[in-house]
Amino acid sequence: MNQEIALTAPATTARQERTSTTLPAQRVSTAAQTAIINIDNVVKTYESGSQQVRALKGVSLSVERGEMVAIMGPSGCGKTTLLNCASGLDVVDGGRITIAGADLAELSDKTRTTFRARNMGFVFQTYNLLPVLSAVENVELPLIVSGVNPREARQRALQALETVSLRQLANNRPAQLSGGQRQRVNIARALVNEPDIVWADEPTGALDSKTADDIMQLMETLNREKGLTFVIVTHDPAIGARCNRVVRMRDGVIVSEESHK
Repeated sequence: MNQEIALTAPATTARQERTSTTLPAQRVSTAAQTAIINIDNVVKTYESGSQQVRALKGVSLSVERGEMVAIMGPSGCGKTTLLNCASGLDVVDGGRITIAGADLAELSDKTRTTFRARNMGFVFQTYNLLPVLSAVENVELPLIVSGVNPREARQRALQALETVSLRQLANNRPAQLSGGQRQRVNIARALVNEPDIVWADEPTGALDSKTADDIMQLMETLNREKGLTFVIVTHDPAIGARCNRVVRMRDGVIVSEESHK
């Protein structure tokens, strides 16, 4: 993937329409039109045996639509916990998180799951691909689970693979793909619902430097051409340097922020 990836799908307004219809009208504020993620004084505590561990200690952060933000810091600083809480995968003990104007705490478990499936994509370091399924079957799986017609799901999955320049390997299983190709399948799966936000937890952590550069070029192109908002947890300073903003954490708090673009 030496040349810049050409995106065949135009930037869609379907994501914006879906988000607005998913949310009760009274929850959509003027600020939500630009700040898609608002995290206000969030606290998260875990039980560890007889002790309590405060993973997040009053974290506040806003992310604008179309930003690419890196969250960095040493292991155990709370960055993955922040991603899990901000995306609604985990509940918080205090504070408030709003995504596109929706207060996650006010949504039922079922509604929050549906909202996440329709408006968010996830990219993980370990790919989380099912080994018995082909690339296209892995990508279409979230659509099938959401009740999308199988024929439409297959068409959309193939288009997502085309977006990441991997349609020619649609029928290959994960074991027949390189690490970089598997990560591109992972990204295609994250894109198949045309999300507003992509959360990425160490997306290049298991890749060599050349493949990691290819994956970052892909995410940068998706950010630029389709306006996707990326929040990336990473240890790699080179990844952080390519994002619009770097948020640094230590011991459960944000200690600094720096803008690059």
